[in-house]
Amino acid sequence: MKQNDYVILLHGIFRTKRSMSSLEKYLSGKGYHVININYPSCKKPIAGLVEDVRKILTDSNLDEARKIHFIGYSLGGLITRAYIKKYRPANIGRVVLLGPPNQGSEVADFVEKFSLYRYLYGPAGQQLGTDQSRFSGLYGTIDYELGIIAGNYSIDPVSSLLLPGENDGKVSVERTKLQGMKDHITLPATHTFMPSNKAVKYQAAHFIEYGMFLHGER
Repeated sequence: MKQNDYVILLHGIFRTKRSMSSLEKYLSGKGYHVININYPSCKKPIAGLVEDVRKILTDSNLDEARKIHFIGYSLGGLITRAYIKKYRPANIGRVVLLGPPNQGSEVADFVEKFSLYRYLYGPAGQQLGTDQSRFSGLYGTIDYELGIIAGNYSIDPVSSLLLPGENDGKVSVERTKLQGMKDHITLPATHTFMPSNKAVKYQAAHFIEYGMFLHGER
């Protein structure tokens, strides 16, 4: 890791950048220049949120001599993938996704039937279901160093009934995976509190620095 490499943090749906503040503080303490981005996750589709991220990063006048790493949480992981496809930085570093619904979520399949969900979670909320073929044009192939962290601890037993196998209460472990990823690890973390989980922060920082997770470490 080079001192003052950038790490871009992208939060999940129905959240703000405050949900990433613990991770921001942790990474800043390790010498990274952290940019914790806020965007209206419930107001626009993923493509629109990508444009919001683009504007913020353009206005930040990033130093092209430094590596730019990304950490995306949940929906933020999908925004990260879509951003890299459209606006891939020439100096891209490593990418970590936390609890990403890369292959969608059965929970989203269920709740998108309800008008209240559609109203509260907006256009991006309709892009989290298991039929990801509708959005295949948003995401490119994984030709960068990608590490994915999944959780297998749930505090939402109702949602977990909808999910096959190990899950974090919102996304199954299997549906976080992507072809081309460099590494994947499952931690005893729940989806809701993943960005502030100590083990998640430790493993995310380790991948950013070394390009691999420490398997067996908790």
